[in-house]
Order: sequence, then C-alpha cells, then structure tokens
Amino acid sequence: MPEICRFYGIVIRMYYDDHEPAHFHAQYGRAQVTVAIGTLAVIAGALPPRALGLVAEWAAQHHSELVSAWNRAKALEVPGHIDPLP
Repeated sequence: MPEICRFYGIVIRMYYDDHEPAHFHAQYGRAQVTVAIGTLAVIAGALPPRALGLVAEWAAQHHSELVSAWNRAKALEVPGHIDPLP
C-alpha cells in the first residue's frame, strides 16, 4: 500500500484498485482508521482524538489532491505524494 504522506507520526496510505467509496487509511502508532475522502467521515477504526483532528485538517486542506491520488490508485498508477501539515 503506497504511502502518500507522513506528518506528526501519522502515516497516510492508499491501496491500489481499492473498493468504493473513495478513501484513505491513516495510522498513528498501532491505531488505524479508514476515512472517506468525500465526507471525511470515519468508515472504520479509530485514532486518538488529537491525531484524528490532524488527519481531518490535513484531508480538508488537500481534498482535490486526495481525489486525484484516489483516481490514480484506482487506475493502478502510483498515487503520488501529498504535502504534510506544516
């Protein structure tokens, strides 16, 4: 699963040719969460509140880039890298 971003100990990844809805996976330590790109709703898993807030902030800032990365991953292309939070 390609890593598309890493910040504050949080790793963001996407699977190639993954199932709908469009989503990404975030990991912080041993905690993991799956987040829908369109709504930023948690689909599965859980993160500590602070880490989840950072993931939501990052995803809101990079929504269009996440959509593009999802489309590339669905086409079995490298999703690319998205800048982290400052």
